[in-house]
Amino acid sequence: MVEPADMKGAAKIVPLLKDELDIVIPTIRNLDFLEMWRPFFEAYHLIIVQDGDPSKTITVPDGFDYELYNRNDINRILGPKASCISFKDSACRCFGYMVSKKKYIFTIDDDCFVAKDPSGKPINSLEQHIKNLLSPSTPFFFNTLYDPYRDGADFVRGYPFSLREGAPTAVSHGLWLNIPDYDAPTQLVKPLERNTRYVDAVLTIPKGTLFPMCGMNLAFNRELIGPAMYFGLMGDGQPIGRYDDMWAGWCTKVICDHLGLGVKTGLPYIYHSKASNPFVNLRKEYKGIFWQEEIIPFFQAATLPKDCTTVQKCYIELSKQVKEKLSKVDPYFDKLADAMVTWIEAWDELNPSGASTKAANGKA
Repeated sequence: MVEPADMKGAAKIVPLLKDELDIVIPTIRNLDFLEMWRPFFEAYHLIIVQDGDPSKTITVPDGFDYELYNRNDINRILGPKASCISFKDSACRCFGYMVSKKKYIFTIDDDCFVAKDPSGKPINSLEQHIKNLLSPSTPFFFNTLYDPYRDGADFVRGYPFSLREGAPTAVSHGLWLNIPDYDAPTQLVKPLERNTRYVDAVLTIPKGTLFPMCGMNLAFNRELIGPAMYFGLMGDGQPIGRYDDMWAGWCTKVICDHLGLGVKTGLPYIYHSKASNPFVNLRKEYKGIFWQEEIIPFFQAATLPKDCTTVQKCYIELSKQVKEKLSKVDPYFDKLADAMVTWIEAWDELNPSGASTKAANGKA
């Protein structure tokens, strides 16, 4: 049986990038889970996005530096453009990405706890994400020893020397012990399945390959890819939920491939403690299960013109293609395409310096 780490008496951690990283947490409840993360998170600034009823008071343990936004705050800050931020869905977290002023973002769900590595040592997932983001990726040629920049690894024989410099890493996608990130049909047929397998590996997802991104243990370079990290229009009033992080992942991967940026997956692990209700999930996912058979080929075939040299330009171009090609699947995608444009407009209003518009210097 996999159990979360025991953090009693945990030593003080030396925080990396303390002044350059925000932790974004979407929630509908008191954040008692932060007590377990205190040794790792206390030095960082938290951005908490409260979902649901804005009149409900959310309590945060003492000692944390944080700002908390509810729906009233979102409406006040964004005005009419607040329509692009989902309600009653964890997709609301992307508002935290928009208001952050830091270079890096780490986002985690409030039912995720500190995991243990096979030796029993607590895993500092934030530290591992930072290591992933600060080392290059290898999207253009696969290294069979996975991440060649890790201690004890290197490029294998036959790896082109011209590609060994790698590409900037935009996204670090972590995994989970205990409750796997399954869709509702898989939950229903495997209700007791738990992930106990710890794989000590980080790999770059190759250029041209999509992946199902999970938002509960995720970090990214906001300056490189932030405007693409829009978790869509999901939840209350929408015909679909639980595809918010995957939508962001598909859009982000297409843009990373175009701009020559890398996406890593694997370490770090967190301990996912609570399985959501599969019947509720099925209701949220029902249309998405059918739509994804059209959405994924759309993203696999998507190309961006050479004049799309910033994330914003790429994202606006993607929104046009969504409207043109996916609106035939369902009118919802016409609405989603409009929300994508609104998101970029709101992002640029709150981030006028253009710090997040930089194109990468990677090799396309």
